[in-house]
Amino acid sequence: MLSEDIFFEWPFFFEVAIGGLLAGVMYSLVALGFVLIFKASGVFNFAQGAMVLFSALTLVGLNEMGLPMWLSIIATLIVMLILAIAIERVVLRSLVNQEHIILFMATIGIAYFLDGFGQTIWGSEVKLLDLGFSQNPDFYFGGLILINDFDLIAAGIAGVLVIALALFFQYTRIGRALRAVADDHQAALSVGIPLKHIWVIVWAVAGIVALVAGIMWGSKLGVQFSLALIALKALPVLILGGFTSVPGAIIGGLIIGAGEKLAEVFIAPMIGGGIEDWFAYMLALAFLVFRPQGLFGEKIIERV
Repeated sequence: MLSEDIFFEWPFFFEVAIGGLLAGVMYSLVALGFVLIFKASGVFNFAQGAMVLFSALTLVGLNEMGLPMWLSIIATLIVMLILAIAIERVVLRSLVNQEHIILFMATIGIAYFLDGFGQTIWGSEVKLLDLGFSQNPDFYFGGLILINDFDLIAAGIAGVLVIALALFFQYTRIGRALRAVADDHQAALSVGIPLKHIWVIVWAVAGIVALVAGIMWGSKLGVQFSLALIALKALPVLILGGFTSVPGAIIGGLIIGAGEKLAEVFIAPMIGGGIEDWFAYMLALAFLVFRPQGLFGEKIIERV
């Protein structure tokens, strides 16, 4: 029979776990940008974090210039679409069928360009992004569990976007074309799939995902250049879920989010604290050793 002290801890346990799960949905949102590009090109998009930062900076900058928030969001969406077209025409079009390492190096160049370009236009100071949502915690489940209201709203928005993208990849012609392009650029071209259009679409959708992630994380942490480092949090999520799986990004984000919060609260005090920052990477390392393709990734078998 459980003691009263242990029973008293259960609401706190669920409070920590729910907070971690809500943070995990936010991690999944960032990871989705990587999955989109990887499914279309087979390349890890190093620039996704910079796209999150650039979209958030553009949104806040346009709003500070006097545009209403709703109009600033629409204008930023147009900017991200123009950015996708520019990336395809200036960078990707000349790299069709090149080695993946070359495309990866190209995304590194895009990342540094966006960081510098954003700083040149909008400045480097921390900017506040206020969407009018409450940032205060509130009690739920009969007053037993304390949850931040903004985390609930952000997780709901991220969840809707995640589900929409999962349906997009599974049931649309463009989604199937993206998978074909990722498998073989030349084969996709030979069957009439317009590679340049596909890349514009996928980078535009990745830009929309980056904008939503930038809005959510910018509202939570402030729009600052450390937002680009949030992309590093998506790496363990991708390793756990698999680089090509939208459901994997969701499940991986939930595991990482809940795992790191629970570990920090319940395990860290036993070993001196401070494990939240590296717990996710240790878990990812374990997956790399025992299941490198992730939970939902396809196992790669090379025959000689």
